[in-house]
Amino acid sequence: MFGKLSLALAATLIAAGAAWADPIEGNWKTQSGETATISGGSSFSITLKTGKYAGKTIGSFKASGANKYAGNITDPASDKTYSGKATLSGTSLKMSGCVLGGLICKSQTWTKL
Repeated sequence: MFGKLSLALAATLIAAGAAWADPIEGNWKTQSGETATISGGSSFSITLKTGKYAGKTIGSFKASGANKYAGNITDPASDKTYSGKATLSGTSLKMSGCVLGGLICKSQTWTKL
């Protein structure tokens, strides 16, 4: 009896943990075709999984409102870090990196895998 109860409780906790995951977490196809993973809890880390820079961490974000995130994004080719923001809309993630206080920005749209 105790074994069945423990198993049921464990299954419930695992399912609840998956439900609490932030929608930004997971694998994303970048605009250039690579795969990036976003993981974390209160702070999210972005790591490239495929391509020339696989294994490189290229960003760090925190939630800043409904489906909005702010932090830093690094260009893996130049290693330059920019002020970044991301906006989640369904299975699309619009990523932006800016300089000069947001005066000049570059954006990409990533797709959830």
